[in-house]
Amino acid sequence: MKAADLPSILLINPPVAKPCEPPASIARLGGALRDAGISCGLLDLNLRCMLDLLQSDYECADTWSRRAVKNCSAHLDAIRSAATYRSPDRYRRAAGDLNRLLWLAGRRMKTDLTLENYGDPERSPLSSTDLLASAEHYRANLFFESFSRHLEAELAARSFSHIGLSLSYLSQALIGFALIGCIRAVRPDIKIVVGGGLITSWMNSPNWNDPFSGLIDHCVKGPGETELLRILGSSATVRLGSYGYDDLPLDQYLAPGRILPYAASHGCYWKRCKFCPDYAEDSCYVARSADQTIEELNELTDTYTPSLVHLLDNAISPALLQRLATRGPAIPWYGFARFEKILEDIEFCRALKRSGCAMLKLGLESGSQRVLDTLDKGINLERAAQVLHNLHQCGIATYVYLLFGTPAETEADARMTHDFVRTHHETITFFNLAIFNMPVCGSDAEPVENRFSDGNLSLYCDFRHPHGWDRKHVRIFLQKQFRKDPLIRAIDIRNPGIFGSNHAPFFT
Repeated sequence: MKAADLPSILLINPPVAKPCEPPASIARLGGALRDAGISCGLLDLNLRCMLDLLQSDYECADTWSRRAVKNCSAHLDAIRSAATYRSPDRYRRAAGDLNRLLWLAGRRMKTDLTLENYGDPERSPLSSTDLLASAEHYRANLFFESFSRHLEAELAARSFSHIGLSLSYLSQALIGFALIGCIRAVRPDIKIVVGGGLITSWMNSPNWNDPFSGLIDHCVKGPGETELLRILGSSATVRLGSYGYDDLPLDQYLAPGRILPYAASHGCYWKRCKFCPDYAEDSCYVARSADQTIEELNELTDTYTPSLVHLLDNAISPALLQRLATRGPAIPWYGFARFEKILEDIEFCRALKRSGCAMLKLGLESGSQRVLDTLDKGINLERAAQVLHNLHQCGIATYVYLLFGTPAETEADARMTHDFVRTHHETITFFNLAIFNMPVCGSDAEPVENRFSDGNLSLYCDFRHPHGWDRKHVRIFLQKQFRKDPLIRAIDIRNPGIFGSNHAPFFT
């Protein structure tokens, strides 16, 4: 077989997602394909298109916008400088002005664009009809001029038989489909494969009926390595955890140093929390061994010399935490962990700190033990308090996730969460507040007509709260009571804002 006839694939990460680290999805797939001898290219259109828009010409009438345009280059340099993170006001000004520039770019096309989101008032990413329309009218997309230019350059430089798109977030859907429409128009001979977290959630929905069969050649659910190898005609065995970042511009991301995202597992080892999509979708759990993970991490850090490792696991397993504590990469790292018993040992927490642990993200969800038990969260509040204390004593930052409005919660329970956070405010470095959404495929979902969206691809559905503690009341409580508490407000002020937990470790 001639080299030109061999299968090859270009893996693309489309806009919009926070452009602060390389996309792990295509880096992981690319690493697995190259291990199997498949020719593969990586293209992060999210970063490239965002930078194009940020540095384009703007006409501004107001002072804020003129300042943002004038200082764009300086702000990009600031976001990439560690010194900026020692001055929260300077950081917020840089991030806010860059966000303003994207908002101005979006306004020209009557769309809502930020550093983390994209919205089109005319089309919904939850409607297959609207997504197909986005593909048909791809030239009208805000990013068309940019993504078509970068795509043309890649296709001119190399020959590809397939193009794969990773759609991880709803904010990528409309632009991703515009990109698919462009590919179909200019290169109808190329096969299109689409996967990622968003596609997986759609395909796990009871409403899925493959509405894109005439546009997309293959939709892939879950970890895509094995299926992608099959599509490309390879029978090679997948080596989970293989990553390759060689084609990605690691020094252009909006962060003060290289961030290396890495996942040792897919799914969640606990998978019992009744509010979680992993539980609702019955996602599989696949993990590398802790020793293999450490070896892979050491290889990657030696190769790419990152400033920070971002562990993407839904929850880092206790076994991996133990290996990290003794054989960690010795450079700063952070990730999600559960309030496991092992973290009650302060000596173990000190070992984690020595291994490079800069921050742990922890899903507390509620300060009511009854709510936690009902949701099968597997958390004891006394243990949670001890873990927070230990991490604080050892200099490990905590990013605590709180969830309000679950079916089990009452207003009295929400006040218990308020009291818990207030009591332990010194040990909570950052927090994230969220209001519960009922997964459409969840066991508690009711067959109601009024969904959050009229789209046939809705991931969540409306529900009648059994205690009348609906979203409106939750929002009022959070705005007028929870966030108004002086001790809690002190935590809120520390939160990095637009980039959230992705930048939080740099403030520690």
